[in-house]
Amino acid sequence: MRSQGVSCLLLLFIHVSAPAEARKVPGGRAQHRRVQQQPPVQRERVEGTESFPLDFTAVEGNMDNFMVQIKNLAQSLYPCSAQKLDQDMKLNFLKNDSVTCNDGSAAGYYIKESKGSKRWLLFLEGGWYCYNRQTCDSRYETMRRLMSSTKWPQTRTGTGIMSPQPEENPHWWNANMVFIPYCSSDVWSGATPKTNQSDYAFMGSLIIKEVVNELLTLGLDNAKVLLLAGSSAGGTGVLLNVDRVAEQLESLGHGGVQVRGLADSGWFLDNKQYKITACLDTISCAPTEAIKRGIRYWGGLVPESCRQAHVGQEWNCFFGYKVFPTLKSPVFVVQWLFDEAQLTVDNIHLTGQPVHEGQWRYIQNLGQELRSTLRDVP
Repeated sequence: MRSQGVSCLLLLFIHVSAPAEARKVPGGRAQHRRVQQQPPVQRERVEGTESFPLDFTAVEGNMDNFMVQIKNLAQSLYPCSAQKLDQDMKLNFLKNDSVTCNDGSAAGYYIKESKGSKRWLLFLEGGWYCYNRQTCDSRYETMRRLMSSTKWPQTRTGTGIMSPQPEENPHWWNANMVFIPYCSSDVWSGATPKTNQSDYAFMGSLIIKEVVNELLTLGLDNAKVLLLAGSSAGGTGVLLNVDRVAEQLESLGHGGVQVRGLADSGWFLDNKQYKITACLDTISCAPTEAIKRGIRYWGGLVPESCRQAHVGQEWNCFFGYKVFPTLKSPVFVVQWLFDEAQLTVDNIHLTGQPVHEGQWRYIQNLGQELRSTLRDVP
């Protein structure tokens, strides 16, 4: 599939080169030349914009017809220039201002619409979490953009699967793009507002719900496919929310939308750490202990089918190999066997330090263990 810019250049090239067949010879008489009949050219649709191929065999002696085609050319080129000026996603704050970031500032999303496309890509940003007052206060001081929207830029440029360039993103470049910034610190699971008794709101799950509600007014109601994607904590957020999004659309009368998930680097293990340490901060706290504390602090929600399978121990649903078998929606999993975040919470720090034999054996065993948990993933 060619980009719209390439198609625009092609139309311009036809305009410049083809009129040679209709040039006048000295003396003012048109040069009549036998032109080989060409098969009719089919009109193409490029990202929702119609092109207008020019038929120069009809130009001779008919300037009015020629000018009509020039006008059509100009109209078809206009969206090309507009497209180049509108590549970035634009920030929209949620209309429902009761759904907020950790500090009570407005939650929102970035969107780049693709007119004519019935595919929607919603991407959940990642960025760890906090699980009690102490770790959240520390996070607010050092990573405030992940807890507040007060300094979000008005636009974002998509990269990777969010890129509008077909060379970088050949499969999804012309989909409707929605980037949802992570500002809830709850692995996209919380449903707890900020109150006078609590210093922070944890509303990750509700942010996703409200974004979907707003997108239904922007064309999602006519979608064929919705891909809920995310990386790291956003990837875990996909596993926790993909079924809920499908159920939300179905309950609103849009059950025909095919909801799919893409979890990138969000498949974590509740394994034993290389060195067991006290749960003093997010980095050193064992994954199971951090999530056990966090789910209570956040008022975290998990998929209903997984909750029923782990009554009283819902923290299990934050780990991919436990929640995946309970999901109804198709989910594609992308996971490196030696994920840096997994190694970090297991107290294996590779940056600037030599790896000892015991650490090397631990890393090898971790890769084998993670691979075994992916055995039942198609």
